[in-house]
This record gives sequence, structure tokens and C-alpha cells, in this order.
Amino acid sequence: MELLRVESLTKYFGAKKIFGARQGTLKAVDGIDFSIHKDKVMALVGESGCGKSTVARLALNLIKPTSGTVLFRGRNIFGFNRTEMKAFRKSVQIIFQDPFASLNPRRTIYATISEPLVIHNLVPRSSMRDVVVDIFGRVGLAADIMNRYPHEFSGGQRQRICIARALAVSPELIVADEPLSALDVSIQAQILNLLQELKEQTKISFLFISHDLRVVKYFSDAVGVMYLGRIVEYAKTDELFETPLHPYTEILLACVPEIRAGGEGTPQRTALKGEVPSPINIPAGCPFHPRCPKRFEPCDKIIPLLQEQKGRLVSCHLLKQPEQL
Repeated sequence: MELLRVESLTKYFGAKKIFGARQGTLKAVDGIDFSIHKDKVMALVGESGCGKSTVARLALNLIKPTSGTVLFRGRNIFGFNRTEMKAFRKSVQIIFQDPFASLNPRRTIYATISEPLVIHNLVPRSSMRDVVVDIFGRVGLAADIMNRYPHEFSGGQRQRICIARALAVSPELIVADEPLSALDVSIQAQILNLLQELKEQTKISFLFISHDLRVVKYFSDAVGVMYLGRIVEYAKTDELFETPLHPYTEILLACVPEIRAGGEGTPQRTALKGEVPSPINIPAGCPFHPRCPKRFEPCDKIIPLLQEQKGRLVSCHLLKQPEQL
């Protein structure tokens, strides 16, 4: 069952110089398509600044698109009225990157977790405490923390609290925007295992945004690789990691640190050369061509379309037949 479908989604921001003179248009998201099915994890990966977090906010209707649609169960969320949007908020929750910044420092943890239950009128007040204790138990937190404040917890505990808040209303889809990047490596493993257990128990779907490809390989079912606001490759996770087709995907995977058994040999790593171009001045043709080691004549002139290639979607001239160029 398809829960969420993104169609031709675009978000442009007006960029300004000092003194207010308009500099141009920042193309944060530039016409992307993907879908998420029930009990599946769709991951978006790419370098910082490629538009992943903007997609997350668009998918939640936290910001309005320049064009395009986001369909939840077949209905465009940008056309929802107030009642419909409240129901949507219950069905789709978010886990933010920074657990400390996303928690109100003036509210106790009990108030934080119970608030969505009150807003959506899900639990009578007489049973509220027992329900909150049960939610804490699902994310590995003790019941005696309820009257404490966010600053009294470690980063990993705060992220568990954020996960508990998202789970409180029994959502169908969780948007996880870099939920591990602000945590220590040892804590990352604990939170990732927790998300995996919760997914298996509740069949919740995820839009999982990350730059850590090792995490994506472990947790996701499908991957969209983003570059300068566009998806350049979209495939099942196993297929993408086994045989990446887009040069950008190949280099991203080659950059992942590898530990070999017994410590023998030094693995070769391919560096991603150059800087990401400004989203205000995106190069003509393929956006990746200034950094691509495999570029050839049409790459700097023609924008490759995201088309089916070898059973997946890829945006690259290398995979096209000569008559298509």
C-alpha cells in the first residue's frame, strides 16, 4: 500500500545580496519524484546542502512548495483544510536532527509526551500517566524521569524522548531528518537498533534522511541519491550498494570507510573532487559534470532525465544509447 507519493516537487528560495539587492533563485529542490509504501523505509542520501531537509519539511507541509504535489493516501496535503491537516499531523510525525533543540526546555518530559495525546484527544486524563509510562518503556526509558527537564539528559536519552513523542500518536509514517548525526557513534548504534525494533513491531514506514551510507544500508529498503536538489539515482538498497550506476553514487560509496578482516591491506578510497556548486548558479547540463570523472561531450550541454535504466531510475548520459544523445 502506497502511503506517500511525491510528484514533481520543487522549492525555490529568493536569494538576496547585502543591502537587499536580489541575487538570484536558490533551487533547493528541483523537481523530484518518489514514493513510500507501508512498512518500508525510503532513504534520501547526499552531501550537505543537496536539499534533503527541505524535502522533509515539504513532505510534512511545514513549508509550501514552489510547485508539485505531495500525496498522502492519494490526497494532496497542500490542499488540506484545518481538520484534515490535524489528522495528517497525527499520521505523519518527524524526528529532528538535534534532539535538544527540538525539546522545549521549560516543559517536563511528561508534559512533552502527553501533549500530542491531549491535542488529538487519544487518552482520558485519568489514564494519561499509565499510557506515558508505557510509551517510555517502548523506547527504553524508565518511568521515574517524567518530572525531569531536557537539560538533565544525555544526547541519546533526549533522542529517545523525541522518538517517544513521535510514537505517542501511533503514526503511519515517520520522517527522520538526520536523527543520528548529533550523537556519539556508540549512541548512534543504540538509537538505530531501537528504530529497527520499533519498525518491526509497529510496521511504521520511514522517510529516512542521512549522509551516513552505512546506516542507510542497514536500515532502508530503497534509496534516492540527491545532488543539487535532484534525485540522480533511485533504486532498491541492495541493488544500489552492489552495483551503483551513477558516477556520483559510485564515488559516495567508494568514500565509505572500510574495515578489513585482520587489518590486512589498505582499502583504496576515491576522493570526491571539487566543491558542490552553488544552488543559485547550477551548472548547465548535468549538475554533476564539473566534478564527474566520466563526463563526456553532452554532459555540459544536456540535462539527463531520470529514466529507467537496468531496472532502476538513473539520471546519467553514460547509460543512454547513442541515438538518445
